[in-house]
Amino acid sequence: MPSRKVTRSIIVGAAAIAVAGGSYGIVSATSSSSPAAASGSSSAASGGSSASSSRFAGGHGAGGGRSNARSGPAAGGAAGTVGSLSTSGFTLTTSAGQKVTIKEASSTTYQKQASPASASAITTGENVLVLGTTSNTTITAARVIVEPAGNAYTASSATVIPFQQGTPTTSKQAGQIPANYSQGSGTIVSGTAATKATEAALAAYPGAIVDRVVQLSNGDYEVHCIGVNWPHHVFVNQDFKVIGAE
Repeated sequence: MPSRKVTRSIIVGAAAIAVAGGSYGIVSATSSSSPAAASGSSSAASGGSSASSSRFAGGHGAGGGRSNARSGPAAGGAAGTVGSLSTSGFTLTTSAGQKVTIKEASSTTYQKQASPASASAITTGENVLVLGTTSNTTITAARVIVEPAGNAYTASSATVIPFQQGTPTTSKQAGQIPANYSQGSGTIVSGTAATKATEAALAAYPGAIVDRVVQLSNGDYEVHCIGVNWPHHVFVNQDFKVIGAE
């Protein structure tokens, strides 16, 4: 892992940062309760993430029959504002108030604007998108991307319902749920497909932690979210556009 300086320089002009990547939108997303979240831009990245929702705040527990069958860490990520820094990584807080521990490795890469950066680019108060391997609220980062102020990933969303201890899980649907979808079905994916699906879901529904991405039998993706009371499943089509959530 790149050595982290004791004193980091504060990055100036975060609002002017232009991060490279595609644009992910919600396709035909309408909700019986509220509109689906707006689309946002995202940076290209790769990595993996996973978490055990049965033991995590805001995730569906195994007792409720709501957790996809899986084994071990899987691809995903999270976005938020950088908090404390250490020699081994940093913490971030999502827009839904969930604290996430980020572990950096020798293989972790960094990006600022469209150019490669170093670990010194990560400073307290920066907005970042992290893609990597998640275990509950800990992500081992494959890539960390500094995002501009007002970016879609760290924005507050009226559609996303933050997790609150003791608050029942919200049950509602927005947009299109793939035909014949059943929880626990599909194949967990990694690599580029998982990265793009994660970016699309976090841009549309900021504040959650993605702990896995599952490809369904029709080719669409289910992006599984924890750390929020809603949504728990975001559906992304093969063009990596968000089409629905529940």
